[in-house]
Amino acid sequence: MPLTHSRSFRVRNYECDAYGHLNNANYVRYMQETAMDASAAAGYGIIRYAEMGRQWWIRATEIEYLRPAIYNDQVEVKTWVADFRRVSSRRMYEFRLAGTDEMVARGHSDWVFLDTATGRPASVPPEMGTAFYPEGQPATFPERERFPVAPPPPPGAFKMSVQVAWKDIDSVQHVNNAAYLEYVEECGMQVVAAHRWPWKRMAEAGFAIFLRKHQVQYLQPALLGDALELSTWAYDIKRSTATRAYAIRRAGDGTLLAQVNSLGVWVDLATGRPIRIPADLMADFAPNLVTDHRTT
Repeated sequence: MPLTHSRSFRVRNYECDAYGHLNNANYVRYMQETAMDASAAAGYGIIRYAEMGRQWWIRATEIEYLRPAIYNDQVEVKTWVADFRRVSSRRMYEFRLAGTDEMVARGHSDWVFLDTATGRPASVPPEMGTAFYPEGQPATFPERERFPVAPPPPPGAFKMSVQVAWKDIDSVQHVNNAAYLEYVEECGMQVVAAHRWPWKRMAEAGFAIFLRKHQVQYLQPALLGDALELSTWAYDIKRSTATRAYAIRRAGDGTLLAQVNSLGVWVDLATGRPIRIPADLMADFAPNLVTDHRTT
């Protein structure tokens, strides 16, 4: 069995969004912080990695939101290593309200082990596997699913520009993984406003779009001062849900830095229950939809 590690976070008011829910990007911050603590508890803290000349970089993250966490909730995050490959590892996470079995969210992150000097993948040393699996690693690990590829964008794909700011940068001088979700959130707000459905109009109509899942693949780092271009379009439209794809590119050379799939659900604000996507909203968004992926 792998080592498990847990830590608690009290949801701060400044971490919540306009609906009073813990902002989606902050779940990723909780995941990162818990992973750092878990690694240190197994004997692999920041200083040891620096002495080894190695570091872990996140290559993909998936998180499923099961119920909102709100201000002053005490959220317990549990994490463990699900597998080790030659140069990578998957770490699992569960979010629960402290003192209960009620699941708030769950997810995983895929990490690659790198040589700090060269930036190239490095083999995970056997002793590291022993540290995280003190009773011995399994003979085999389950196969990982591939990152889901969104369909190509329609002619009406929406685009937004953003400049990487100092607040977005982490200790390895790259845009922090959670910051990509902040870019995506802003792009999502802009695309609905551009199609005549800003959040205020939705609220007046009695509904909102809540996110149920994020899938993020990080391909290349974005750096301070980079000009980024985000493009977004929707696909796989069902009765109450749709998936929105985002592609994040460096504007100067068009390099794809990250891609995101976000599953949204239309919710009645009074009851909290899913509703059918309004027909007039669908009509307004028609140019931004990949219609051959639509199902009923």
